[in-house]
Amino acid sequence: MKKSLLVIIVLGLIIFFTTVFIVDERQQVVILQLGKPVRTITEPGLHFKLPVPFQNAVTFDDRLLEYDVAPEEVLSKDKKTIIVDNYVRWRIMDPLLFLQTVQAIPNAVTRLDDIVYSELRQELGKHNMSEIITETREEIMETVTRASDKSTDEYGIKVVDVRIKRVDLPRENEMSIYARMDAERKRQANKFRSEGEEEAQKIRASTEKDKTIILANAYKESEEIRGEGEAKALEIYANAFNKDVDFYEFTRTLEAYKKIIDTKTTLVLPADSKLFEMLND
Repeated sequence: MKKSLLVIIVLGLIIFFTTVFIVDERQQVVILQLGKPVRTITEPGLHFKLPVPFQNAVTFDDRLLEYDVAPEEVLSKDKKTIIVDNYVRWRIMDPLLFLQTVQAIPNAVTRLDDIVYSELRQELGKHNMSEIITETREEIMETVTRASDKSTDEYGIKVVDVRIKRVDLPRENEMSIYARMDAERKRQANKFRSEGEEEAQKIRASTEKDKTIILANAYKESEEIRGEGEAKALEIYANAFNKDVDFYEFTRTLEAYKKIIDTKTTLVLPADSKLFEMLND
């Protein structure tokens, strides 16, 4: 009895562990019965099936997967060869269809590689290199993502995103491209310098013109002031002369002495000179 009970318990445990299985939230399962699919399980939790070999479970990943595509050469619309390094984010949307068509992830990656590269090459061929490496790249990749997703529907695969990590030039083209870029930058720099020098000449010419006008007006004004001062001085001298002729002549003579006589000056004057007359007195 004990042996029979033990056998029953062991058989029960074997049947339990071969019929009961857990589906993780990161998984989805296809149940095969004698090699033919009978149902698909996408909900996580505890599930039941017939024991092997009557039924067996094939598990697929339900997470967002990423495939890093090997860099490939692509020809742009303006006939420029570029090396595109991109990646693909994808997931298994229909595990049964996925099993029936590509069966496993390595096979799916091979199909994805062919499809994405084909769509990428076709779309990039419609754009110039300058558009591919600028903000237009976002729109280009959205178009490639939609086209790739449509092409993978028949495999139960959804392409979520296709992105370019980097765009390089072939080594044999790098130097010539860089030389052209350098020449273009120098041309732009020379143009800016020329325009700057032309603008500087205009500013200098305008400044010189303003300077000449200001100096002329200042000279004119100073001459007018000097004329007015001299006229005023003559008026004062005339009034002083009219009041006391002798004193006026005396002061003017002293001013003349002050201007023409110093310790190093020798005067030779005629006897009837006004200057000599005062010194003689």
